[in-house]
Amino acid sequence: MSYNICNAKGMDNVRDVKRISEVIRSVNPEVVALQELDSVTTRSGGTDVAKEIADLTRMYHVYGPAISFQGGKYGIAILSREKPLSSKLYPLPGREEARALLLVEFADYAFLCTHLSLTEEDATESLRMADRIASEYPKPVIIAGDFNLTPQTAGIQEMQKRWKPLSNLKHATYPSDGPKNTIDYIMGFTGNGQRFTVLGNRVLNEPVASDHAPLFADIRIPVPANQVMRTIPYLQQPGTDEMTVMWMTHVPCRSWVEYGTDTTNLTRARSFIEGEMVANNKLNRIRLEGLHPGTRYYYRVVSQEITLYRAYHKEFGDTICSPFHSFRTLDEKAENFTVAIFNDLHKNYRLFDKLSAQIKDANCDLVIFNGDCIDDAENEEAIVGTIDYYGRKYGSESIPSIYLRGNHETRGEYSVLLWDYLGRTGGDRTYGSFTLGDTRFVLMDAGEDKPDTHPVYYDMNDFTGYRMEQAAFLTREIASKPFKKASKRVLIHHIPIYGQTDSYNPCLEIWGPVMDKARFDICLNAHTHRYNHLSKGEAGNPFPVVVGGGNGEETATFALLQKRGKALTLTVYDTAGNVKITLNL
Repeated sequence: MSYNICNAKGMDNVRDVKRISEVIRSVNPEVVALQELDSVTTRSGGTDVAKEIADLTRMYHVYGPAISFQGGKYGIAILSREKPLSSKLYPLPGREEARALLLVEFADYAFLCTHLSLTEEDATESLRMADRIASEYPKPVIIAGDFNLTPQTAGIQEMQKRWKPLSNLKHATYPSDGPKNTIDYIMGFTGNGQRFTVLGNRVLNEPVASDHAPLFADIRIPVPANQVMRTIPYLQQPGTDEMTVMWMTHVPCRSWVEYGTDTTNLTRARSFIEGEMVANNKLNRIRLEGLHPGTRYYYRVVSQEITLYRAYHKEFGDTICSPFHSFRTLDEKAENFTVAIFNDLHKNYRLFDKLSAQIKDANCDLVIFNGDCIDDAENEEAIVGTIDYYGRKYGSESIPSIYLRGNHETRGEYSVLLWDYLGRTGGDRTYGSFTLGDTRFVLMDAGEDKPDTHPVYYDMNDFTGYRMEQAAFLTREIASKPFKKASKRVLIHHIPIYGQTDSYNPCLEIWGPVMDKARFDICLNAHTHRYNHLSKGEAGNPFPVVVGGGNGEETATFALLQKRGKALTLTVYDTAGNVKITLNL
C-alpha cells in the first residue's frame, strides 16, 4: 500500500491520525509506504506520527527523515506486519526541498518508500538512483510512493524498462476529492529478472482523510526455483504395466512426468479429469500406464509454479525439473525379488534411520509399511513430513512403497484425507492384492482396535461393516485364478488375529472362517509392539504368523521377504541388524 497522508491532516482541515489508521486497516496490507509524516514537530504536538499509526495498526514501523522541521523531522515511513531485518536511508536530490528514499529489507524482499521532488529533473534522477539501489539486491524489490510525475513524463516512461507497474497507471490518485492525476505508484523491479504477478490493485475512494487517495496492489512474487519442490517423488501403486508417481510442491503448480526406457526419448504424462488438466494444486499424482512388465523406466518430475489462474489469463513462475530417477515395474515372471516390511514406527525418525540403513544394500523391489507408521494424522505435515522423511531414507523415488493403515492412521483430523497423499492398496480401497513373481500378496485393513461403539469414536466409525466387506473380498480372492496359480501366498495386515490377548478381536470372528480355507504360507502382523512368531496351529492359526516389534530401539524389528528361484525366505532383524528368525516358506 502507498499513502501520502499529508501528516494526517484531511481535506476538512482536521488532523486525525486514527482516521488514517482506519483507512490502512481497511486494506490490511503486508507493508505500507507513507509520505509526509512529522516526527516530534510543533505542528504535530511533539508526537511521532509514524509510531502513532504503527501502534493503531499494530505494525512495525521505520521512519526516514528527509529534513529538519519545527524542532523535529519531516519525511517518510514504512509500516510492516513482518519485523524488518534492516533499513537504510538514502538522500535524493530536491531543489525546493531535500528528499529521501527509505529502504527496508525483509527475509523475502526489499521495500522502498519515497516522496520525490516537484522538479521533474530531480524526480527523474531519483528514479535512476532507485534503479541502481534495487540492482544491488539479490531478492525482489518493490518501490512505492508519491513520485510527483505523471505516467506520460520521460521519467516514468524510462522507469518502465526495468520496473513493472503493480498499481494501475490509469487510476488517478490526486487530489483525493476528485482524482485527476496519477502521481502515486507501486512498482516492482524487473532489471534482475524478477517477475511479479498482479492479482489485483485499486485506488481507494477516500476523499477526506488526506489530499492524496491511498492505493494498493495485491501481488504475488514467484518463489525461488529451489523452493518450489516440497517432497522428493514417491512411487505408489506399483503394477506390471503401471506406476503412480507422487510429489508435493510448496506452491500451486501445473505438473507432469517425463519418462521412457532411456533419458533421450521421453513421453510426457499429465493428469486429466474429464478433459481438464489437474493443475493449480500442490499435491501431484501422475499415473503412468501402458508400461512393460519387469522393465526399468527413467523419469523426472516437472512442476511450474502458477502465479495467476484466471479464466482467460494465466501467469507462471519457474519450471523445475527433478534429476532423473528410475524404477522397475513388477514382473509376474520374476524369479527373484526382495520386499522390506516395517511396522509401528509411530514417526520415530531416529529409529527409522537405523532400520532403513540396513536395507541400503538389499536392492529392495518394494517397501511395505504395515500400519502405525504415519501415526495420528492430526494435520497435513503429520502425513507429508513423515512420507517424505521415510522416502528420503529408503529411496522412494526409485523403490515403490505400499502403506497399510494401522489403527493410529484412522485417527486425527486428516485421517480421512490420508489417501489423498498416498495410493490405496486396492486402487479405490485400503485392501487389495497383487502378484510379484510367483507370489501372491493379499493386504487387509483391520481397522480400529476398539468397538465402533466406544465413546472415543463419537459414533463416527463402522469398521465392522468394512471388515465384512473385506471378508467378501477375501472369499473372492482365494477363489481367483491368480491366487490359485501362485506358488507362494503372503497375507499382511496390521492387527493380529491369532495369538493376541485383547478381548476385542472382531477380525477373527469375521475373517477367521474364510482364512481357515486359505492356504497362506505366512501372515505378517504388527500392533502389539512385541515381536512374536507362531508356528502353524500354535494358536489356532492355519498358517505361520510373525508379529513385528515396537517403536523403541529395544523392541523394534523389520523384515525382509526374499524370493530366490523357488525359495521364499522371511528374515526378521532387530535394530542392530541381528537375525531374530529366518523362515523358509
